[in-house]
Amino acid sequence: MERAVFARTLSRVPGPVTVVTTVDPTGRRSGFTATSFSSVSLRPPLVLVCLDKGASTCAAFTGAQRFLVNVLAHDQGGVAHRFAASGVDRFAAGDMERCELGLPGLPGASVRVACSLYSVVGAGDHDILIGRVMKTYVSDRTPLVYYDRSFVRPALDPIPGDRPTNALHLTGW
Repeated sequence: MERAVFARTLSRVPGPVTVVTTVDPTGRRSGFTATSFSSVSLRPPLVLVCLDKGASTCAAFTGAQRFLVNVLAHDQGGVAHRFAASGVDRFAAGDMERCELGLPGLPGASVRVACSLYSVVGAGDHDILIGRVMKTYVSDRTPLVYYDRSFVRPALDPIPGDRPTNALHLTGW
């Protein structure tokens, strides 16, 4: 499979936009942007997030005891870009506060999931960080979604003939 074809194919699969943070024993904060975030298990409560093995933050996270997944809200695309950039102080904007488990979090996030590191699984050029969920926070804010190499936000519109509940549709940002 050609890498470009594989990447183009997966770009058509919507994913939540997250910023994952941790703090090392010396108090140094680390963070990165990820769109590969998913639940793994209900018993015990486990989630996963994937991190490129070549990322500058990889060692901090594979050696972390805890991490926090911030599912960004629809208006936080700038935060996603900042935490995806190399060679910048990702925390310089001052928008992170101590949140669940004392980890850096975004007060305006759609969802926050605080985890203890359960396992690290190597998979190709990425490490899969599996976290045991310790605490969560849920707001009423609409999440930011990555789709077709762009940030989009879901719109709650009923689908004719669908169940009576609202369904998510993606709208361009």
